[in-house]
Amino acid sequence: MRTKFILIPFLIFACLTEVSAREGKTIKLLKPEIDGGRPLMRVLQERRSMRAFSDKELPVQELSNLLWAAFGVNRPESGKRTAPSAVNWQEIDVYVSRADGLYLYNAKKHTLELVMDKDIRAETGGQDFVKDAPVNLIFVADYSRMSDMSEERKDFYSAADTGFISQNVYLYCASEGLATVVRGMVDRKALGEKMRLERDQRVVFAQSVGYPEK
Repeated sequence: MRTKFILIPFLIFACLTEVSAREGKTIKLLKPEIDGGRPLMRVLQERRSMRAFSDKELPVQELSNLLWAAFGVNRPESGKRTAPSAVNWQEIDVYVSRADGLYLYNAKKHTLELVMDKDIRAETGGQDFVKDAPVNLIFVADYSRMSDMSEERKDFYSAADTGFISQNVYLYCASEGLATVVRGMVDRKALGEKMRLERDQRVVFAQSVGYPEK
């Protein structure tokens, strides 16, 4: 009888440890390939929104390049990024929703940090295709990083800064033959609750990325 009492706490501890290990998972991204790609004017000509995606996953190298292009650190000495932000607040966080879970992009370390091991792609937008896109980027503004100003001005600046990042994603996808579309049809409140965001964090919008459906 004593053995059972000892075993139960051990099993509970083992389960908690396993959950903690999963939620602490970090994906080390690869060094971005910055020497490839098409000429800028050609990329601008081919930039477009596409809403039909293959279910093929993006390889780690492709994902590494994509996230660095979106909002990676391109000047390590200053920590400045590939997209501008007002007052260099860098208030936008890029979350990555995939089949294996929700991740946060850590630009300084160039890693993906697991937030939850649940597939929430279907909840990142109101369109049917979002559940099938291999990657849904969710742009989240952290108002606590911004100066003391009105909510209206924080909304304005965070939307503008997110637009810069989103355009980087568009240009990268046009360069590499990927499909993407930025999406405003998002239940921001419900998605924020699902993502367990803090009080000062706001979902701005989302963007689906993947290989085009053939």
